[in-house]
Amino acid sequence: MKSFFIGKYEIKLPIVQGGMGVGVSLNGLASAVANEGGVGVISAAGLGLLYPEYRGSYLEKCVYGLKEEIRKAREKTYGMIGINIMVALSNYGDMVKTAIEEKADVIFSGAGLPLDLPSYLTEDSTTMLAPIVSSSRAAKLICEKWYANYGYLPDAIVVEGPKAGGHLGFKNEQIEDANFSLEHIIPEVVAVANSYADRKNIPVIAAGGIATGQDIARFMELGASAVQMGSIFVPTTECDASTEFKEVYIKSHAEDVRIIQSPVGMPGRAFDGEFIRSVEEGKEKPRSCPFHCIKTCDYTKSPYCIIKALYNAAKGNMKKGYAFAGGNAYMADKIQSVKEVIERLKTDFFLSKAAL
Repeated sequence: MKSFFIGKYEIKLPIVQGGMGVGVSLNGLASAVANEGGVGVISAAGLGLLYPEYRGSYLEKCVYGLKEEIRKAREKTYGMIGINIMVALSNYGDMVKTAIEEKADVIFSGAGLPLDLPSYLTEDSTTMLAPIVSSSRAAKLICEKWYANYGYLPDAIVVEGPKAGGHLGFKNEQIEDANFSLEHIIPEVVAVANSYADRKNIPVIAAGGIATGQDIARFMELGASAVQMGSIFVPTTECDASTEFKEVYIKSHAEDVRIIQSPVGMPGRAFDGEFIRSVEEGKEKPRSCPFHCIKTCDYTKSPYCIIKALYNAAKGNMKKGYAFAGGNAYMADKIQSVKEVIERLKTDFFLSKAAL
């Protein structure tokens, strides 16, 4: 596996750990992946719920929580730490500013187009910027807007295909359409990135449903410099979610993975379960909203409170929550260390390369 660069930073292991919220990928998982040479990623979603002891509003607790997670990660690793910040967050700007002030190595930003992300950089910023897109059109638009408005090009581009876990940047009818597959999109985004090669090297990171070393080799053959993997790191000892949450992955089967409609307004991929069925029966309607965590969410029209559901699940209360998961998340069969997972990926990768 070749190293690659995100801006000025060389990444020895071409694996980015996907940001998973609420409370699934925090400092524990991120630092473990970083210590193996990859990019560990803390999810900024819902951090206010994880730091109830801090005085202040929910949004103030989110800022405090992000500072604490970055601090804790820095105590555990000298490796590369990224922050995943969804554009859809109502406190998006404050979380981006905080990540930059705390000198996070890279911000990954999707669930919307981060068209103004470079505007938050300051003269002494050391943070790299990587948008998350689901099409070459979005990649091109971001590159054009950033360069025209800020004289800046992405330090990397993450391309999430329709097999990703969590929120998907696709319409329901596109999810199973081969024309929108990650295999189809990656070469198109690589071509966009290459069109700026005279100004900047922009690595493309393939994401969504990648679960094996063979998958990594395949997408690198298509031009990706690295891959992003989320679900494979959930059933690890270092993952910050509860044991009950991890066991959902271990005990699942292919038929348990399904598409749901999120209150965010996008389709999402998750494991089926008691809570999702309760939502479909109309039993989880929120009575109020003390958080206003998502810009597009209107609790009076929402079928359930997504931040509470994800928080409950991460803490182990699966009756009141559910687990987002990639298309191949059911393949997990035991809890391992991050090191063990990565060693297996390396072995599979080299066996796959040798067979080509």
